[in-house]
Amino acid sequence: MASGGDLRAGTWTSWNASFGGPGAGSEPLSGPWYSAHKTQLYGVLLAAASNFLISISLNIQKCAHLRRVCQAEPKPCYRSKLWWSGIALLGLAELGNFTAYGLAPIALVAPLGCVSVIGSAFISVFFLKKTMRTADILGGALTITGISLLVTFTPNVPQELTARQVQNYLVSWPFLVYSILEILIFCILLYFYKRKAVKHIMVLLMMVALLASLTVIAVKAVSSMIALSVKGKMQLTYSVFYIMSVLMATSCAFQIKFLNQAMHLYEATAVVPINFVFFTTSAIISGVIFYQEFQSAALLSVFMFLFGCLLSFLGVIIIARNKKEEHLQIPFIDCGHIPGQKLTGKVQPDSRCSCYGTLNKEDDLVKR
Repeated sequence: MASGGDLRAGTWTSWNASFGGPGAGSEPLSGPWYSAHKTQLYGVLLAAASNFLISISLNIQKCAHLRRVCQAEPKPCYRSKLWWSGIALLGLAELGNFTAYGLAPIALVAPLGCVSVIGSAFISVFFLKKTMRTADILGGALTITGISLLVTFTPNVPQELTARQVQNYLVSWPFLVYSILEILIFCILLYFYKRKAVKHIMVLLMMVALLASLTVIAVKAVSSMIALSVKGKMQLTYSVFYIMSVLMATSCAFQIKFLNQAMHLYEATAVVPINFVFFTTSAIISGVIFYQEFQSAALLSVFMFLFGCLLSFLGVIIIARNKKEEHLQIPFIDCGHIPGQKLTGKVQPDSRCSCYGTLNKEDDLVKR
């Protein structure tokens, strides 16, 4: 029969374990679990906050453009304080995303880009006076559910990457095979894009995704080496740091080029969901192959992670589906100053008159 002291000790151990103290187990939010996942949680929160800040900055910039168009004498964007505030927020958000890659796995940070899509859908209601749709609410719910699954089932891997580790990853045979295949596919797509003038949205966004996989690999390596150098473990003296920095800048520049081409040829409602799916998929694959992020993950964790990605993809597609592009409607035709005529207002087109869009005094001249 247990004594009173043993009962009190057992009760204390059970209570203490529930709140993460000494003797706590591996339950969520327990002491050891939090210590093991603390860095990863910081990366998740930073990535989510940064992507939400991106949605705010984009809506601010769009609001500045709308105000500029409505002005009698539109001024350049760079003279607008509102536009510059949006640019500053965007730069701060991208810096936060850069830091998040050094704190959390690529497979977790990349899918969190859907936060900017959700945030933009809801923030536009306040900034641009849009109406909230049922699709926005449903898509947001699916995406948030997917994010919770991603955070829960992403494996915890060490995030401190030294320069020597990055060098070893660069010469590993899985990454060499992956690089060769990626270069071949990119060259084939580039051939059709340049020589055959094939500018289909899938071709453009697949090239963006292939470049993005190199970008996220380089970003994580550079961010991790800078973080270690700040802590006192100098990594900036290794040549691999500068190699990865050049790779990051180059791949990012070409990625932006092809993405801008896609945005120019197709509507954003088509580009945004497809680009998100392609970018996230390529980033996860590159993280798995280069950094071996799912090397020791259980089969159930992998399945639930993929299910979370699927929900996030579906949510973004639902939000972007049937979302009409807004075009500014100019209610008049401004003919400017016409010599010999005194204009007191804007010239309105009259479809019932043969002299469509002309001055009344010119009617006879047009008929002759």
